Amino acid sequence: MNQKRKAVLFLHGLGGSAQEAEHYRPLFADSDVIGLDYHGIAPWDAGREIGEAVRSLCERYERVSVIGYSLGAFLSLYAGIDAQIERAYFISPVVDMERLILTLMAQDGVTEEALKAQGTVPGSFGLVHSWDYLCYVREHPVEWRVPTAILYAEHDNLTSYETIKAFVETHNARLTVMENGEHWFHTEEQMRFVDDWLRRERE
Repeated sequence: MNQKRKAVLFLHGLGGSAQEAEHYRPLFADSDVIGLDYHGIAPWDAGREIGEAVRSLCERYERVSVIGYSLGAFLSLYAGIDAQIERAYFISPVVDMERLILTLMAQDGVTEEALKAQGTVPGSFGLVHSWDYLCYVREHPVEWRVPTAILYAEHDNLTSYETIKAFVETHNARLTVMENGEHWFHTEEQMRFVDDWLRRERE
């Protein structure tokens, strides 16, 4: 039987790992903080895996929350966990994947017609543009009713302020912006800001 009645599931960003959960354990001393190494980046696969992990935790804990970083936050939106989790903490979340995909396609000079015809097209930085992925996010609009705290960086290069603000206004979310912050929170100053933000949001 668990000594603690609460659990926090940490969902890393692209290229991250479950080991990053260790950073957050001191900030959630009353909870078991568990990192999940989900597989793939497709919401129909990773989202299902995240949903299964949350349901498993709910069988063992009375209360479950989620920390989602970037892509991890986006995938949690497609995990069907609204009714299971108590709260979500999103750091640099991707909240409008369709817009991000179209932006990246434009940067790589890939048209929708070409992507539809080819199915997949190699992109910059090792990414692959996918017609199936684009169609999926278009056909499955986000439904999210979980009380959510969002930390956004002023110089986030993946999500515009207008996009994050629109998400906050249409969902049960509260927004904090770090001036001069970057999408990837990694410096000592940035991580201190993350920690202070989480402490405030937990009060």
